[in-house]
Amino acid sequence: MDGNAGNDSLMATWLAAVRSGAWLDAGRVRAYSVMVLVAYLPMMAKVYFEATGKVGSDFLAFWGAGRLVANGMAAQVYNLFAEQSAQAAAGTGQMVAYVNPPPYLFLVWPLGWMPYAAAWLAWSLAGWALWFAVARKVLPRASLAILAFPGAYLAASHAQNGFVTAALLVGAVLALRRSQALSGTLFGLLVIKPHLALLVPFWLAAGRKWTAIAAAAASASLLCLLSLLVFGADTWRAYPQSFAVSQQLMAQTSGEFFLRMGTVYSALRLYADANVAMAVQGAVTLITGALACLYWRRAEDEQAAGAMLLAATALASPYLFSYDLAFLVQPVFWLVAQAQAKGWRPWEKLALVALWAAPLATRAAALPLHINLMPIPAAALVWMVWKRGRPATP
Repeated sequence: MDGNAGNDSLMATWLAAVRSGAWLDAGRVRAYSVMVLVAYLPMMAKVYFEATGKVGSDFLAFWGAGRLVANGMAAQVYNLFAEQSAQAAAGTGQMVAYVNPPPYLFLVWPLGWMPYAAAWLAWSLAGWALWFAVARKVLPRASLAILAFPGAYLAASHAQNGFVTAALLVGAVLALRRSQALSGTLFGLLVIKPHLALLVPFWLAAGRKWTAIAAAAASASLLCLLSLLVFGADTWRAYPQSFAVSQQLMAQTSGEFFLRMGTVYSALRLYADANVAMAVQGAVTLITGALACLYWRRAEDEQAAGAMLLAATALASPYLFSYDLAFLVQPVFWLVAQAQAKGWRPWEKLALVALWAAPLATRAAALPLHINLMPIPAAALVWMVWKRGRPATP
């Protein structure tokens, strides 16, 4: 009996410690963050040598487009044969279609003047630095944990555009409190990847941020006009050619493609046809959009409302990859800031650690387990942000 009683007492003590999370103090968080950052070094080295070797990388599309623009051939960036010829200089033997809209060419243009290997490294590291400069403002005292955010590693290792879009989303949310014009301008720049701004117009309207809406429309229009002037009308006329590539990708039946995504649609496409998956995704989009708009009534301020917007965005878009999830740093660390200010709830520390790790953990598990789990933590994040909200004080 004594032995059983001792075991029960030990189990109760262990459960209490996990429930409270008191052991996970600031010092341990910093230490674990450093460990994760150190672990990223060999992981990034492996990806880099694969990307510049025979495996290739999505970055080939950006670099190839940059080379065409640098050589005065902007209108050819959507021509698959021209892209293949430009990318051949990388020596990987791979080819990736460029599908981003013409305004995105302003970002890839400088890459065309650099060797492929140097451009890959510069793009990933500069993107990480840009994102971190914005993201650390969410909670400056948690800078190391933010820098080590696994969603950031995914953006860096894929050398995709997740850092740029996340910096715009997080920056726009952070700016809204002090300047609607700046916030709207940043939101408008998401014309380079508009499906990530799917909820933004409705969310801004629900919050009666009319100046931000006007600024977003103006910046998006100005950027499109500037790209028309710089890259020419032929480039815009050629842009619809990329739609066929995107449609072909979404129509494929290969499970691996959908396992690399992080949406409700992609998770269901592993088991159901496209119509069923899109119908469910449509319902989820409407629900999360409604929650993001209704949350203004519960939110203390723009940062709280922004946390719901970004958490909901991870569920709302049918087309979103793991490397896009760097923007989830804002709702995750907003929750941390709320808990530090108002007190930790039972199991909350453990839940937030899980949500912090979720982008990389679900991506790592997807291929071996053949299951797309990312919508589950995304939904949990929406729920936790909703629970942390409270009616604003009049």
